[in-house]
Amino acid sequence: MLGANRNYANQYRSTGVSAAVLEADPHRLVALMLSGARDRIRLAGACLERGDIPRKAKAISDASGLITGLSGALNLDAGGEIAQGLQSLYDYAQQRLLIANSDNDAAALTEVDGLLGDIESAWLAIAPKP
Repeated sequence: MLGANRNYANQYRSTGVSAAVLEADPHRLVALMLSGARDRIRLAGACLERGDIPRKAKAISDASGLITGLSGALNLDAGGEIAQGLQSLYDYAQQRLLIANSDNDAAALTEVDGLLGDIESAWLAIAPKP
């Protein structure tokens, strides 16, 4: 029974996330991706502390996928130096996640979470007015 309840909870959570994504404007979608990447990075850190290496690797992979999506969404022509700078930060974050995964490096996870946190704060500060 506990397993069934957990499955229902996961389905509900997944549906809630899917609905948030479907209803999101482009600004909100980027905010969700940043938040999601940071959540996965913190999960990877918690898994590393517990010694759950397979789950740590999955969480890092998920975070990396979100960062790839963020990088791919950049308009380098229209965004100029800011977009170029973000692309460089995302590339650096990906490199640090590789190190975090291969070396079980918690400091690299903390560093990437901090970098994405700075980007997230700046992104939320420029949210369009409703």
